[in-house]
Amino acid sequence: MNLFFHVGRYFTLLSRAFSRPEKHRIYFRKLFVEIEQLGLDSVGIVAIISIFMGGIITLQVAYNMSNPLFPSYLIGLGNRDTLILEFSSTIMALIMAGKIGSNITSEIGSMRVTEQIDSLEIMGINSASYLILPKTLAVVFIFPFLFVLSVFFGLIGGLIVGPAVGAVTAPDYINGIQYLFTPYYVTFSMIKTLFFGFLVASVPAYFGYFVDGGAFEVGAASTRAVVNTNILILVFDLILTQLLF
Repeated sequence: MNLFFHVGRYFTLLSRAFSRPEKHRIYFRKLFVEIEQLGLDSVGIVAIISIFMGGIITLQVAYNMSNPLFPSYLIGLGNRDTLILEFSSTIMALIMAGKIGSNITSEIGSMRVTEQIDSLEIMGINSASYLILPKTLAVVFIFPFLFVLSVFFGLIGGLIVGPAVGAVTAPDYINGIQYLFTPYYVTFSMIKTLFFGFLVASVPAYFGYFVDGGAFEVGAASTRAVVNTNILILVFDLILTQLLF
């Protein structure tokens, strides 16, 4: 019963958030601010994590393909497909849920407990649309960009680590990342990132918008938001994989 209550309230909040804005210019300006704060500020951590994970995946694939019957270029292929199909879309979304999601919950939750949201409502402003719509659109817009960056830096990480430790030569690795490339894999992962971006923004916004109490409750809401967002990402990853493949 509690689950149905939260689901109903979540979709009710979304219907308010995606209603027609009062002043498009203000929302347009706020959208670019959110893109910078939520998306562009995440480029650094995405690059660092992807470089290391690309190197780690390359080493793991190399050590598990030590059989001389397997051509070494398959190491680059394995790293490429792992990054495109799962890491740079799903795992990166889980990481961003902790960074971006907690940020959204704490910001909106702090406005709720300090009665700033109530003040917006008194002034006749649709607080749900003003606070949630720009954040959601910003995250949905920036997630495909972060996905592409993650794949790129992951491949660079494999190119650095693989030859450095003698697991694979640079020409074989480059040949592997080009071998049997399937463009649909990118399309599939792009679709996933759009869904995940929407979840990473809207679910934490819901928990922040309806937080009740003080600073402690805001922190607890941030934790619940990240946990629930991660669970939904994994559920939708399973559903989308079944549907799109």
